[in-house]
Amino acid sequence: QVQLVESGGGLVQPGGSLRLSCAASGSGFNINTMGWYRQPSGKERELVAIITTGGSTNYADSVKGRFTISRDNAKNTVYLQMGSLKPEDTAVYYCNSDVIDGIYRYTAWGQGTQVTVSS
Repeated sequence: QVQLVESGGGLVQPGGSLRLSCAASGSGFNINTMGWYRQPSGKERELVAIITTGGSTNYADSVKGRFTISRDNAKNTVYLQMGSLKPEDTAVYYCNSDVIDGIYRYTAWGQGTQVTVSS
């Protein structure tokens, strides 16, 4: 079973930047699309950004122009560079990946990392 481990969350002031990382551990699998989601307190989880193996990206309108998703296929790692952060970006951020492991295909999720934007 693939495990996703996130890092890089924390407290940042409005207008600041943070970089999240998410690494997939394990062996014998292939990863297709990877993505970042977030869940503000008391709200539903929502898509932030996704990236395909080939590097095609898609962003939520609320983060376009401020966030950048990227990945290192050799390291099975996805990144989220967040800039011009706003208080409404405060949430638990989760990474996920579409995993192909032999004849099995499933979506793996990380444990989440808290991002708080506050002065």
